[in-house]
Amino acid sequence: MNSNDIRQLEPKAIWQNFHSLTQIPRPSHKKEEIGAFLETFGKSLGLETLRDDIGNVLIRKPATPGMENRKAVVLQAHMDMVPQKNSNVAHNFQTDSIDAYIDGEWVTARDTTLGADNGIGLAAVMSIMQSVGIPHPAVEMFITVDEETGMHGAFGLQPGFLKGDILINMDSEDEGELYVGCAGGIDADISFRYKEVEIPEGDVALKISLTGLKGGHSGVDIHLQRANANKLMFRFLKDAVADEEARLASIDGGSLRNAIPREAFAVITVPAEGVDDMIEFVKECEELFIEEYKGVEDKISFTVDQVTLPSGLIPEEVQDDLINGVIACPNGVERFITELPTVVETSNNLAIIKSDGSAIIIRSLIRSSVESRKEELASMVQSVFSLAGAKVELVGGYPGWKPNLESPILKEMTKVYENKYEKTPKVMIIHAGLECGILGTHYPKMDMISFGPTIRFPHSPDEKVNIATVQKFWDFLLATLENIPVK
Repeated sequence: MNSNDIRQLEPKAIWQNFHSLTQIPRPSHKKEEIGAFLETFGKSLGLETLRDDIGNVLIRKPATPGMENRKAVVLQAHMDMVPQKNSNVAHNFQTDSIDAYIDGEWVTARDTTLGADNGIGLAAVMSIMQSVGIPHPAVEMFITVDEETGMHGAFGLQPGFLKGDILINMDSEDEGELYVGCAGGIDADISFRYKEVEIPEGDVALKISLTGLKGGHSGVDIHLQRANANKLMFRFLKDAVADEEARLASIDGGSLRNAIPREAFAVITVPAEGVDDMIEFVKECEELFIEEYKGVEDKISFTVDQVTLPSGLIPEEVQDDLINGVIACPNGVERFITELPTVVETSNNLAIIKSDGSAIIIRSLIRSSVESRKEELASMVQSVFSLAGAKVELVGGYPGWKPNLESPILKEMTKVYENKYEKTPKVMIIHAGLECGILGTHYPKMDMISFGPTIRFPHSPDEKVNIATVQKFWDFLLATLENIPVK
């Protein structure tokens, strides 16, 4: 077998199942193929298998002998992954498999997201359902759709669908940590409408490209102070318009609401005699950005190329309002939790800015573990763009997951971890959104917790999962299931 074949890794059950998942295109909203795969998987094991109206998959497995008196457990993950790649990579997430390979102590993918978020958790649940001889109580494999783009599977869950007493979510990303709470979020949809205007005679068109940024998960990585491609591009545009007679024809920055934007592209026009000055200004900006983000970003590329003239320009007043709105919009960490000063409480990710010749669409994701502060920051974003003349809609809000430090499953898993590894796991609140908060609205009496292996840089092409922690995650899961309390 190829030494780079992830299927040779231990525990083999997880890695073989994860490899199968990498072969199925499964970005959010492409749920039929992966849903049918999971449905066939459950039925092939002779287990009760259900699929609800929204596409969530539920597979039930009875308790192993001697475990019938234990509380029933829901093992929960989501089936979709975030589709991110660099712009120079030819990969179609609708049709192409993920090329996962071993890179030292990690598994990663070639030039795309890996899908370890949440594929490793899903593979672990599949491995429990396949297992023979592993002690466990009655378990339900519950796999949701479209978690990464609105948590539609969790929102669409019907009361009574699940029967378990305890829910173990497999979607957190640091081994040795138990998560008992998460931030809620709300989406800001912002739009400017316009009709293109003519290009001044004698202007030349230039494409400005900002690439090479690290990006990342807008919940997990927002505190790392990485550059936001949209914010940097508009810093440049403001000065280019004010000082270099530039006009904006189009903008294309970012691709997903929950990913820190890594790339942005703008087409501008300038008077022919100003091209050399613009080339020099772009170079100056690149040097400035590299200096500002030294130690954080190591591959910033800011370039300019002459292109054919576009069909028209964004009207000057819309262009100026857009630039001012983006420059003024809050972005990044707004506040840390006072009691946990390393954990982000409130943030905004100015994720997407795109024009199409008649409209400019901006999408932002606001997160907070404090509902009132989520609303406050959303109001700030709304006010900034309303003053700029845009239409602003706040949509898709979802609740946070309020911590319960007296949770019985938290106490049990802490004890199991201490006995197994002679150290105490960290009890954490994550700034990213987990489905537990939403699921808890449907099942308020269900005891919930989240854990997982160590995954770095999810939602970016640098995504990777640590091999050793997958084994530890699996061993801890088995020990937890063996020690589930009696009913």
